[in-house]
Amino acid sequence: MKAPEKQLSSSAKNKAMASVLEPCIFEHSRPGVTTTFLFDTESSNEFNATDFERIIPQEFRRETPPRLPECAQLDVIRHFLRLSQLNHCIDKAFYPLGSCTMKYNPKLCDAVSALSGFSDLHPHTPDEDAQGALAVMAQLQQFLCDITGFDAVTLQPAAGAHGELLGMMMIKAYFQQAGQYQRTEVIVPDAAHGTNPATAVMCGFSVKEIRSKENGLIDLDQLDKALSEKTAALMLTNPSTAGLFERDILTVSERVHQAGGLMYYDGANLNAILGQVRPADMGFDVMHINTHKTFATPHGGGGPGCGPVAVGKKLEPFLPVPRILFNEATGLYYRQADGDALKHSVGKMKAFFGNFDMHVRAYTYLMAYGWLGLKQVSTDAVLNANYIKERLKESYAVAFDSLCKHEVVFNNSKQQAADKRLRTMAIVKRLMDYGFHPPTVYFPLIVPEALMIEPTETESKATLDGFIEAMLAIAEECQTDPELVLNAPYSTPVSKVDETLAARHPNLNFFSSPLP
Repeated sequence: MKAPEKQLSSSAKNKAMASVLEPCIFEHSRPGVTTTFLFDTESSNEFNATDFERIIPQEFRRETPPRLPECAQLDVIRHFLRLSQLNHCIDKAFYPLGSCTMKYNPKLCDAVSALSGFSDLHPHTPDEDAQGALAVMAQLQQFLCDITGFDAVTLQPAAGAHGELLGMMMIKAYFQQAGQYQRTEVIVPDAAHGTNPATAVMCGFSVKEIRSKENGLIDLDQLDKALSEKTAALMLTNPSTAGLFERDILTVSERVHQAGGLMYYDGANLNAILGQVRPADMGFDVMHINTHKTFATPHGGGGPGCGPVAVGKKLEPFLPVPRILFNEATGLYYRQADGDALKHSVGKMKAFFGNFDMHVRAYTYLMAYGWLGLKQVSTDAVLNANYIKERLKESYAVAFDSLCKHEVVFNNSKQQAADKRLRTMAIVKRLMDYGFHPPTVYFPLIVPEALMIEPTETESKATLDGFIEAMLAIAEECQTDPELVLNAPYSTPVSKVDETLAARHPNLNFFSSPLP
């Protein structure tokens, strides 16, 4: 791949890029400019000034007009279109975030979820008039049971972290119902996602961290030392956040169960084992599922999300209510009344059944792929990650040089041998000049200067080759011209910034004084 133009002067770069930066919408504002409507607002609008005076009480009305921009409609459209083109997204270019699975969301799923029978259905619609929606949710729950090996699923949680919270709440309720109040500790590996210890603490547990071995896997001796009569659960994902499959997982789950604890599966990396192995068969008792990672519902933007939770028989009584059941006598799906299941349930996690449009998207994805297709998803995800590992391992140090699963972890030790200033952050900022989003950096925490790459199954070999060529070119630049890498990026609207200052003193308001 041809290297981008060499530009070393940050000040010159910022001056040249000034014309590229999109002004704030308030800078487009001109006094007296209004939009244009294709209809008569006086005759077409049901509400007039009198209606608004009746609807909005006097104490809630402004004394002065809000400081809103005065722009023509077309100028507003063009402004936000230009802003969107400055963003990096999966529909624009490769987005290899490790452990975050930024993969393509099929537009078919969006189209199906937008069908009026789904999008216009009110959650209070009577069961007999909502059979299609209830059937989608019930069948999605069954599909997820089949995929994970568990006995029951709830779709209520609004995100993976929300589902993780529910899972740990059910574990706590399980031990409290059994009178085992001494089980107050949760074991978490040092390579875990940050949500794991945070969730455990939120549920009132204390966290015991266990170190990984040099090969990135769980140290069984460390596990044995951590287990006790206080152990409530081990939180783990398999493959791990290092992209490695825990080969001793059956031994791990056996020892935790022998100590009286439960096994919690962080479903972040389910993408790597679809159709190959099921978490329940590894000995796990409960898991959350990140549908945005595995089943291609939208990722990012603050939601809406979906984080279903699957459980075995022992935890099923603690699932949230209401639940969707099937009446064999009538042949209809129905919503179980709350009072029928409240004896042990932890209650509700979200209104109704969670974010229904995400359920439709996940259901459509599963129906489109089928069982053989899902197995191919994980096969291709693992193949792509290992292809990148083999192509780059001569130029970048591999943290764990063994067969990886869906993601591979490198570090910058070979680059720092040439110049100590070449940190991982500098390498990935230079990658932006080649048109790729930076991979995850400095995670997992057990790898110093980590660079974690997850290609996912949706990227073609041609895309992977382009990314690999860019990484190889940057490795060469680190050896021959480190200043070029250290001052990157050059092709972005804003060049190198003071990240510490931006993090500690963010200026997010266009106006010097608060808006009225």
